[in-house]
Amino acid sequence: MTATAPREGQLWSRCGGCATLLYRKRLRRNLDVCPECGTHARLDAPERLLQLVDAGSFAALADRPAEVDPIGFVDLLPYPHRLSAARAGTGLAEAVVCGTATVGGHPCALAVMDFRFLGGSLGCAVGELITRAAERALEDGIALVLVTASGGARMQEGALSLMQMATVSQAIAALREAGLLTVSVLTDPTYGGVAASFATNTDVVLAEKGARMGFAGPRVIRQVTGRALPEGFQTADFLLRHGQVDMVVPRHALRGRLAALLAAARAGGRRAARPGVPRQEPSPVVARPAGGAAAVTGPGGDAWETVRLARHPGRPTTLDYLETAFDGFVELHGDRLGADCPAVVGGLARLDGRPVMVIGHQKGHTTAELVSRNFGMASPAGHRKALRLMRLAARLGLPVVTLVDTPGADPGVSAEEQGQAAAIAENILALTVLPTPVVAVITGEGGSGGALALAVADRVLMLQHAVYSVISPEGCAAILWPDRGAAPEAARALRLTAPDLCRLGVVDDVVPEPAPAAHQDPEAAARALRAAVLAHLLPLLDVPAATLVRRRRQRFRRFGAARLGARAGAR
Repeated sequence: MTATAPREGQLWSRCGGCATLLYRKRLRRNLDVCPECGTHARLDAPERLLQLVDAGSFAALADRPAEVDPIGFVDLLPYPHRLSAARAGTGLAEAVVCGTATVGGHPCALAVMDFRFLGGSLGCAVGELITRAAERALEDGIALVLVTASGGARMQEGALSLMQMATVSQAIAALREAGLLTVSVLTDPTYGGVAASFATNTDVVLAEKGARMGFAGPRVIRQVTGRALPEGFQTADFLLRHGQVDMVVPRHALRGRLAALLAAARAGGRRAARPGVPRQEPSPVVARPAGGAAAVTGPGGDAWETVRLARHPGRPTTLDYLETAFDGFVELHGDRLGADCPAVVGGLARLDGRPVMVIGHQKGHTTAELVSRNFGMASPAGHRKALRLMRLAARLGLPVVTLVDTPGADPGVSAEEQGQAAAIAENILALTVLPTPVVAVITGEGGSGGALALAVADRVLMLQHAVYSVISPEGCAAILWPDRGAAPEAARALRLTAPDLCRLGVVDDVVPEPAPAAHQDPEAAARALRAAVLAHLLPLLDVPAATLVRRRRQRFRRFGAARLGARAGAR
């Protein structure tokens, strides 16, 4: 159990680890680490900054993103009411504090998350602020330090919160390209979309002693697997043993380790010249091919009914589409590191005579097929296989088509041991810089980070009765409503249908399905998918690689809070 740092005015505090009653001033002098058992109490963002940076050196970013409520989410309370309560309770504008400072005399940009603010969840404003901190680091030619504390993406902002995983990752990619050091400091807890993106795709990953990190939380894993978790599961020492962090650092040594890393980066001559255009502006609106979304972007029926259609066992799978919409598929297996995940299939195929690399989730139709394919939930080996095939496509100059149909990434114990969060993060990061056209199609379920790992693309299409969401309706209902029976209500609040996401700009086009849905006429569904992919892929084939990558980054940068706020204000 992790203790919480004592509040002002308290004289005594009880350790969450050993239950010892501690004198508050003594605990503060020990950096809120129990002197009896070593338990590290959680720190809020202002306290963390006081401990890490040189006295008087921190300067907060001057700009503040617009307040957004992008999907009008309401559970038991309207989302704006929850935001107001979080601001009153923490004294912060959002779940992250960003700025510049020096550590041991070495300059850096920092983004420090605060778990008190809606569980440190990653929403559009948080993504915008962290991205601006990265852009400031790029402008000034200095390192970026991220201190993470989060339960994951913010479900009240729907798929737009999911997009922040890609937005921040591509900002880190820009720092990599400029030769600037990026460091993440994992603190307790770091889970979900934050763990599966910027917390684990930096150059160096430090874990504070006692921190816990993973893609899926312990409660979810226990519920899904029905298994007891190993001793010390997902703790900093567990992560170190499984090769997922560079080092575990006690709090009293953290500032010194950061200073040493920053000093080494400066001594190595890695300061970058300021690029001509450091900040990326929103991409222009892309004209949709005729005959696509126009027919289906109106009211599309009940969201919960759409969820049920997206999960229908008869719905065409990736292998079905490879047999009908593509030609000459040659499957390639394995991640080259010791495993071949059956939940992800991929290989070479032809589309209208053109060679392409196709990668997708594979579920199956029968119970036996679903079990053998792990219900389309990819393991780290599946994500690494996909990454290998994407990079092969880039080397061969082939476009990539991804078919997304997964309830989410594998939440099992072995997946966490093998680095599920880092595997997803690496895919997202790689796709932001892949120098070949990428078209993604959400064909059934697009579940959270497991879906985004194949959907950072130049064009994102969605079948009419598919869904794409930051969390399942059942998971959302279990957290924000009194019981899981509210899943239909949660589905409506999440704005997870194709017409919803097309209006939000997450999806570029909606692919019509034969009535009543794709499972009734798989061949007609395949013809529609083939036509839509061709219509969106062909214009990309003549675009120079550098332009493709720049536009892809602009696509995801436009989901920042400032741009969403401006769009809302214009309505």
